[in-house]
Amino acid sequence: MTFDLVLAGGRVVDPSQSIDRIADVAFADGKVAAVGEGLAASARAVHDCAGRLVTPGLIDLHTHVYWGGTSLGVDAPALARSGAVTTFVDTGSAGPGNFPGFRRHVVEPSPVRIIPLMSVSFAGIYAFSKRVNVGESGDQRLLCAPAALEVALANRDVLGGLKVRVGRNAGGTSGIVPLDIARQVADAAGMMLMVHIDEPPPTLDEVLARLRPGDILTHAFRPFPNTPVTADGRVRPEVLEARARGVIFDIGHGMGSFAFSVGRTMLENGFLPDCISSDVHALCIEGPAFDLLTTMSKFLCLGMPLVEVIRAATDNPARALTRADLGTFRTGAAGDASVLSLDSGRFDYVDSTGAHLSGEQRLSAKATVIDGAVFHAN
Repeated sequence: MTFDLVLAGGRVVDPSQSIDRIADVAFADGKVAAVGEGLAASARAVHDCAGRLVTPGLIDLHTHVYWGGTSLGVDAPALARSGAVTTFVDTGSAGPGNFPGFRRHVVEPSPVRIIPLMSVSFAGIYAFSKRVNVGESGDQRLLCAPAALEVALANRDVLGGLKVRVGRNAGGTSGIVPLDIARQVADAAGMMLMVHIDEPPPTLDEVLARLRPGDILTHAFRPFPNTPVTADGRVRPEVLEARARGVIFDIGHGMGSFAFSVGRTMLENGFLPDCISSDVHALCIEGPAFDLLTTMSKFLCLGMPLVEVIRAATDNPARALTRADLGTFRTGAAGDASVLSLDSGRFDYVDSTGAHLSGEQRLSAKATVIDGAVFHAN
């Protein structure tokens, strides 16, 4: 068999298949064709990956990439080039009132994969900027369940699920009501629901009580209040119970939603995040989140094993999205890959509270492969 592209001689780390060894990854017709040795001899194009990590295409499970359509949107193709992400999950930038425009003008023409989670709020996240910040869940007139259901069903072919933001910043005094409305829509549509939580109201236990197996709590390692840890350094019982019944815990770093102190405590208790995501948007792309690789690097420096960090940005988010074709090098999967460098040195990291972490490792992007072709190489 002749391959279109072979990534040759890198350290291939594919947690979905328990692969961690020096090997080649071959692509043909836009799909993964093989993982093995000596594949470069049968390739039309070869990309030398010696000394690099080669992983299935990174999936950032929490981003905002409605560039030009919302004030918080950033450019997905630019981030794919600089950060080696091949799939961006846009989490609620657009709602029922503007989702068709997001689909036609951003999602469909994008050279990189964008999987939207539609907001149940009619206008999506419409007023999130340095000058204007109005929580879209605060005005319950915007929470029209019939409109959300209608648009969700009409766009089932591209949607990965639904999104709602609750908390004092996102919803003012509306408390748990936006989540209760979103719960009805998600159940009627048969879709997964991602829930943002910030400061109360509502409380973390109120939110977790309403989540079903396969639903995602994002900002899961957030600082006080609504933090998942207790004052004496344990994981809160309701968090453990939610994981046991199948709730997925996602980082969603963002501007104010991840603390090193919480991360340390959770890891010390053996509670690793299911998914690591950046929540990259216009107000955190220049810090503290920056991008997915920076967020992954922070967890490396907190002591999370490299294979588990990669799993949380490949196999686990693919499972959360029920996309068996993503996050893996199984034969026939989407021909996506991320070529990374694992750098050693002294690196300063900052969390959402302003706390600093001095780390000795950093992941950086060297190449992005999409649909079996090199999209960008540094």
